[in-house]
Amino acid sequence: MKTALVAATLAAIAGTAFAADLPPARLPVKVEPPPPVATWTGCYLGAGAGYDVWNQDHVTTVAGVGATAKTTTGGRGWFGTAQVGCDYQFDANWVVGAFGDGNWGSMKGSFQDSGFQLYGQEKEKWSWAAGGRVGYVVYPTLMGFVTGGWSQAHFDQINLINAVGTFSNIYPSHTYSGWFLGSGYEYRLPWLPGFTWKTEYRFTEFSNDNLPLLTAAGGPTGFGMNAHKYEQTIRSELVWRFNGWH
Repeated sequence: MKTALVAATLAAIAGTAFAADLPPARLPVKVEPPPPVATWTGCYLGAGAGYDVWNQDHVTTVAGVGATAKTTTGGRGWFGTAQVGCDYQFDANWVVGAFGDGNWGSMKGSFQDSGFQLYGQEKEKWSWAAGGRVGYVVYPTLMGFVTGGWSQAHFDQINLINAVGTFSNIYPSHTYSGWFLGSGYEYRLPWLPGFTWKTEYRFTEFSNDNLPLLTAAGGPTGFGMNAHKYEQTIRSELVWRFNGWH
């Protein structure tokens, strides 16, 4: 009996010593997924404000033919803007996209007719643009880009007074069409996930258009104006990207 008890004790001691020599069991290691890679691919909404400087070269016409020397007038003013668009990033650093935007404001300027002593105020009320852009990712959070496309701008009716201060004639409201080119940058805001800040300069040239000079009652006079408008804008927008930047 004693012999069996001693043998069992020795076996227990030997088993414990053997277990102590074994390496500790390894628990399963949880592997964290890699952080998402920032990408410019996705669609977005933007809103902001800007400043507009527009000018025009115009001559007085008779039966649609220019009859005076060219005169240059223009206007200035602030505007609000909203934009929607989509981008696609490829080849690591390049981005292509399409967008549309609209501006609303009151960009005013003094107008003087080049053929008569007629004066008034001309005002751009709204404009829109649609086009594309090509961007290059300088850093993962910063992209420079160029834009181009088509635009229209609407100008209100010009109420004209003569040299003695009497309301005498009008040029009707008109929408001008033309092309634009621009450049800018867009920057990811690290403290506001899913949002970027975008600033863009844009030059727009509108086609030559003929407007009739009307009486104060809206009747024809046989005279008119040929106007060639062009404008420069600078705008900044806060942009919300639907993909949350990932």
